[in-house]
Amino acid sequence: MHFELSEEQLAVQEAAREFAQSELLPGVIERDSQAIFPREQVKKMGELGFLGMMVDPKYNGGGMDTVSYTIAMEELSKVDASASVAMSVNNSLVCWGLEKYGTEEQKQKYLTRLASGEVLGAFCLSEPEAGSDATSQRTTAEKNGDHYLINGVKNWITNGSSASIYLVFAQTDPEKAHKGISVFLVEKGWKGFVVGKKEDKLGIRGSDTHSLIFTDVQVPAENRIGEEGFGFTFAMETLNGGRIGIASQALGIAAGAYELALAYSKERKTFGKPISQHQAIQFKLADMATQIEAARLLVRKAAWLKDQGEDYTQASAMAKVYASEVAMNVTIEAVQIHGGYGYVKEYHVERLMRDAKITQIYEGTSEIQRIVISRGILR
Repeated sequence: MHFELSEEQLAVQEAAREFAQSELLPGVIERDSQAIFPREQVKKMGELGFLGMMVDPKYNGGGMDTVSYTIAMEELSKVDASASVAMSVNNSLVCWGLEKYGTEEQKQKYLTRLASGEVLGAFCLSEPEAGSDATSQRTTAEKNGDHYLINGVKNWITNGSSASIYLVFAQTDPEKAHKGISVFLVEKGWKGFVVGKKEDKLGIRGSDTHSLIFTDVQVPAENRIGEEGFGFTFAMETLNGGRIGIASQALGIAAGAYELALAYSKERKTFGKPISQHQAIQFKLADMATQIEAARLLVRKAAWLKDQGEDYTQASAMAKVYASEVAMNVTIEAVQIHGGYGYVKEYHVERLMRDAKITQIYEGTSEIQRIVISRGILR
């Protein structure tokens, strides 16, 4: 068992860290306050290969392993989780499933553009009444000759207005419940496809979160991925990998808050000495560091299992539920260590605390992760 990173992985870590400091950090507070999507920064992420890291180079991807992807996600998330979630969705939820299950024609037409960062993708599963219960899809896709007519509403869609290519889940046979769900590639600009309201969120405020409305949207039959009824399986398998991405994001948020708190504790003085010399602060820092290290090991194990072609369902659920809880614990303590300064935007930790909360909710709530884990250990 080896814990050292390879030279390639170290290079990815350094590149991501440098990009986060030079490109994401400037303006991050303003983007958060004004809910501005980091358009230029995400574009540069695409140019550097961060949006298609694990895709085969023949489709314009980086051909990297999942561990490298988690490393990059961690470093970017230390600074700007709104930018990193755009990267996570494009890599884990859109490119991965399209590469594994799409036709060669679909890959050439869509994956090559997504992996290169020419366009962004979005994953459209959640609905007003189908969040954790993804089986209750009300969006429909009715076959009509050589195309389908899609009707319905999707909620909480990351990259909602900035994406150009959308993976849309819809019922092709409502009588079959979740076995009647199919998945389609839909392009922005098609008649009847409207981007709805932007959500005003607690955290990841720079992330582009919208509802989407579909009214008789004509989708060519060749844009269906897999057979009719394959959509739910596609979604669940894709979300297994997505959980690794969000676990990496949570890990990065925690690590970023810890690094800020550690530095501040060495500078801030009370009673004639830095607060890092007070045992109350030392114990907080010790617990934070330990929790982060444990979360990192869970994330790396899940990524490694995926790279080995082994079952990573339980491991990814464990990584996500634990890393997201660590993100909440550590960011709260980081604010506490900063005292009054932690409560103002200038010091970043209040934003990281707000960003941390969503990692316990999206791509499967902590409660859903525990269901996945319990099923794995009881079967």
